[in-house]
Amino acid sequence: MATMAPSIAIVALMWATMMVAMMSPSAAPTVLLYARAQQLAKPDKRPPTAAFVAGYLLCWIAFAALAAGLQIALDRAAALSDMTMALHGRRASGAVMIAVGLYQLSPFKDACLGRCRSPAQFLSRHYRPGAAGALRLGLLHGAYCVGCCWMLMALLFVGGVMNLAWIAGLTLLVAGEKLLPHGRTIARVAGVVLIAWGVFRLVA
Repeated sequence: MATMAPSIAIVALMWATMMVAMMSPSAAPTVLLYARAQQLAKPDKRPPTAAFVAGYLLCWIAFAALAAGLQIALDRAAALSDMTMALHGRRASGAVMIAVGLYQLSPFKDACLGRCRSPAQFLSRHYRPGAAGALRLGLLHGAYCVGCCWMLMALLFVGGVMNLAWIAGLTLLVAGEKLLPHGRTIARVAGVVLIAWGVFRLVA
């Protein structure tokens, strides 16, 4: 077990770095809005924006640790390719795509996405003063963000955890869902496409 600790730490660090890089573009507007709101507060009652960001990142770091554990478990089971860390077999990848597609169409996904798409309403509703309040707000926002996107991250095991094209594509999809005017439609269309693509992989 001791010999596995360094590799687990390295994989977890890789996932944490990847999650921060992928989620930063879509989280930036909320962070900037929060920072701007703090500028209007009195200096002695101005919670640090860093506490809000830290809470948000903690959620994704926790998710990264779980994803790293899953990757290592799949690797030990010889279910991943050595080069790209993608799932072996069309059936396995097809099943994952269908599962992700169904989640894209679920009420829970839509509820979490709605919170992410309305940062001003979210911040005003859940705001608490002080550094502890800022940390709590960041944790809450991060939890909704993870709830919105965690299944999409499973697609990295389809295209390959080390596949930069898939990483870039998922980053754009997440940003489109959260930032574009018809983000909810984008999420649903992506879900239908993933289900159809997954079925094709299963039957082809």
